[in-house]
Amino acid sequence: MKSMRLALAMVVCLSGCAVQVGERNVLRADRPDDPPRTQLLDAASAPGWKLDELALPSAGAALHGVAASRPGNALTVLYFGGNAFHLDQHGAEVLAAVAPCGADVTIFDYRGYGRSKGQPSIAALQQDALRIFDDVNSRHPGKVVLHGQSLGSFVAAYVAQQRPAVRGLILESTTTNARDWSNAMLPWYVWPFVRLRTSPELQGIDNVAAASAYAGPALVLVGENDGVTPPRLASKVYAALQSPARRLVLVPGAGHNDVLSNPVARPAYCQFIAEMAMR
Repeated sequence: MKSMRLALAMVVCLSGCAVQVGERNVLRADRPDDPPRTQLLDAASAPGWKLDELALPSAGAALHGVAASRPGNALTVLYFGGNAFHLDQHGAEVLAAVAPCGADVTIFDYRGYGRSKGQPSIAALQQDALRIFDDVNSRHPGKVVLHGQSLGSFVAAYVAQQRPAVRGLILESTTTNARDWSNAMLPWYVWPFVRLRTSPELQGIDNVAAASAYAGPALVLVGENDGVTPPRLASKVYAALQSPARRLVLVPGAGHNDVLSNPVARPAYCQFIAEMAMR
């Protein structure tokens, strides 16, 4: 009987299924029953870096992050990760990738993730990001480069749209909007049968609009084999950028989450950082 009900549900869905895509599909915050995380971003996992713990109050949340620095670095990269990013679990990989390029790095956990407390929402993440940028920029005025990966690309682009003081913008594994993002993850054979509807809170996030409102230098990195945020969508975001100081790098062999560690991406990343340091 159970298999028959499942088959019937599939037939009904294939006859014209409407799927609602909401914040819960985009934000994967920690749950009370998640196993404790034992991996830490510390001196042992990030050798050569000076690590300073950061704490910022924000409306309904306590945001926690780490500022990683090395002597002689001229710029600070403010990094916003994807929807499963955790500072302690993934931060060391970011530091290892950025280290050869000569920039400090500041990373915060989103509210509801890892070290940060609170209930996440798209609106809250956007306001938190502005709060974080303002704090980092107050300590490094005019020397902050934004880097957003996947979900973080929406956050970084939003901050760049709102804050003229941004030194440069790096969008990694980016896409246009929530609807295109969701469609890209559906297999092609269900496209004629499934209608995606994005919730009101997701309809307002649009990287094409944000990119078109940003006039500064930008670097767009996308994996050749990225099936989550495909190159064709990242190219639309790149095309919307207004600055002549922009570059799109298609990283051969890379997927969605391994762009920054790919040896092809590093020279482009370091060149961008060097150019931002000379501006």
